[in-house]
Amino acid sequence: MDRIKASLNSFIRGILNSYAQVFFSNHRLFAVLLILVSFFDIYAGITGLMSVIISNTAAYLIGFNRTFIRSGYYGFNSLLVGLGLGIFYQPSVELWLLVFFTSLLTLLLSVMLEGVIGKYYLPYLSVPFLLGIWMVLLASRQFETLDISERGIYMFNEMYALGGLSLVNIYEWFTRLALPDSLVIYFRSLGAILFQYHLFAGILIALGLIIYSRIAFVLSLAGFYLAYVFFHLFGGDFTTLNYAYIGFNFILTSIAIGGYFIIPSRYSYLWVALLTPLTIIVIISAGTLFSIVQLSIYSLPFNIIVLLFLYILKFRERHHRSPQMVVVQHFSPERNLYSHLNYSSRFNPALPVNLSLPVFGEWKVTQGHRGAHTHQHAWQHAWDLEIEDEEGRTFRRSGKDPEDYHAYGKPVIAPADGWVEQIQDGIDDNAIGEINTVQNWGNTIIIRHTDSIFTKISHLRKGSFKVKEGEQIKKGTLLAQCGNSGRSPVPHVHFQVQNEPYIGAPTIEYPLSHIVHQADGRKWLAAWDVPVINDVISNIDRHKVLENAFHFVPGQSLLMNVSEQGSPLRQEMLVVKVDSLNNQYVECERTGAKAFFRNEDDVFYFTGYSGSRRSVLYYFFLAHFKVIKGFYRNMTIEDPLPVDLFHNRFLTFFQDLVAPFFIFMSSMYRLSYTRMNDQLSSPVITLNAVCTARTLRSSSGKIDFETRIDEEGIREFRVIRNNQVMEVKCV
Repeated sequence: MDRIKASLNSFIRGILNSYAQVFFSNHRLFAVLLILVSFFDIYAGITGLMSVIISNTAAYLIGFNRTFIRSGYYGFNSLLVGLGLGIFYQPSVELWLLVFFTSLLTLLLSVMLEGVIGKYYLPYLSVPFLLGIWMVLLASRQFETLDISERGIYMFNEMYALGGLSLVNIYEWFTRLALPDSLVIYFRSLGAILFQYHLFAGILIALGLIIYSRIAFVLSLAGFYLAYVFFHLFGGDFTTLNYAYIGFNFILTSIAIGGYFIIPSRYSYLWVALLTPLTIIVIISAGTLFSIVQLSIYSLPFNIIVLLFLYILKFRERHHRSPQMVVVQHFSPERNLYSHLNYSSRFNPALPVNLSLPVFGEWKVTQGHRGAHTHQHAWQHAWDLEIEDEEGRTFRRSGKDPEDYHAYGKPVIAPADGWVEQIQDGIDDNAIGEINTVQNWGNTIIIRHTDSIFTKISHLRKGSFKVKEGEQIKKGTLLAQCGNSGRSPVPHVHFQVQNEPYIGAPTIEYPLSHIVHQADGRKWLAAWDVPVINDVISNIDRHKVLENAFHFVPGQSLLMNVSEQGSPLRQEMLVVKVDSLNNQYVECERTGAKAFFRNEDDVFYFTGYSGSRRSVLYYFFLAHFKVIKGFYRNMTIEDPLPVDLFHNRFLTFFQDLVAPFFIFMSSMYRLSYTRMNDQLSSPVITLNAVCTARTLRSSSGKIDFETRIDEEGIREFRVIRNNQVMEVKCV
């Protein structure tokens, strides 16, 4: 029974998304509004819905990707074809048959173009709709049993028959609205996207756009009125957009380039302005050509300009952020922007590998980048690491022998996953104070992490290598021991990053992902850090209790008892899942909310949240937004939260309108490692977190959290918001 219910929900979601995808959305309320608008012409609404159901059902039966079906990718082009046929022809059995076979044709065209255009990582947009409706309209000229629709000729009679005098009066009221001609054409152009040419249809779609995305709404106005200005500038006849209903090309192009496929920014808006005249040229020239065969150009200009622009961006060799293409699609310009800003501030998307230190424990940087001795010119980006004792000495006893030095013989480990590219061994250690300038690097290992990222570790101990060339290794694999070979007066580890796989290659500046710093008895975490001389640093020393608590695997479930003041006790089940793109997430079974996460060796992150804020998952997400898996008493971890996930929704509405140009809201997550009991057999760790929101310079919200963790995992956490307490116990 549950399986049938899940399949039905998935099928309904596919229908809704097929409507919303026309505007690059997956917003359910917007989809319902579009369905309502499509039924302004009852027969067009029926044929449109038929087309979606036929197309999605066929996609399921054939065995196409279910995620794509559920997302509406295979349904929205069939929807447009169905709406067009329903408007163009009188209802009849022959029309229903034509809709059935045309829906199948459009589905096949969509899948074919997914393969043809998709191999260039380009969307097929509404190209299947264009091919499908052009072919069927040309073919139907030979179908004598199909009658051209006469609906719309006797509009008032149709209105009266459908809804009586009240509906006629409503229609007349809208037609008498004292709106500027340009705004009337804007609304009619919006409605024309769904083949509905009534002013009220466009007004409803505009309202839906505001609900779905404030940025998309602003872009729709910007694209349309830029076209309006250019038409007048060049002396064109803008009224052609009114009777031809093709002004929607500017609207769709503006939304696609301004905020859907491109991260919203001043650069995306600039390109909307630059591409609008090109769209005008395509509209006029294509309209002239297609008039020969008596076909409408429909959305052809939108498809040409958007596909052309997205394609040429792939040939850039620089300026990849002006504009920057969307990597992970969130089906909302706002979420595309806020997620991008948050991800860029938390991570470094330009770095393909997260590097750690190649040693255990605390080491001091005795020569950093652009050092005074050997780290210069092409080899300036490197670190020399040594160990100091509590008295600041790097050696014991007299310090005359390599064995006297704290660093000598210490294990050297892989800073990240990779392959052993090259090993140089057999070079003796130097006597203290002497150097080997002939075999400058001494015993060395080079590790290949990607085709262009290599790390080199030098001055190692002769005969201490534990790996072989060509061997695949994991982060933390024991490689060798610290020595004193090569140009090394005292035992130390030389560590650098380079783009080429040979000893002596130039270095590149490349940060370390997460490093613990120590000074004056205090420890703090630095992310994407380039340590400097005299820094005392270490990798995160993982604690088994924290490792276990945040080791989430697909299929794992968390049953939580939730108690709030004034509310009865309730249970919520959180389940760990993985999607078709291998993105891991926690899902709330009650609300369907999802919290996406990354689980690295040393750090657990939540990376995104979608769904209801009333789910306990929302607070679980905020309480554990970023957790390092080592316990450092009184250490504080800070990380910025996405703007749209914590602020008041009313304020966020206004932020959305100006977000591509100015961010006036911010939110921050702070986690403190408060205490751990002294019972080594069953330690209990307490974490305290606080999420704060700011608008300009004023505080605008705060939530406090306290989490208790033991060897069984996360046992409970408390949420304190506006003096209200929520207690959550993990069963």
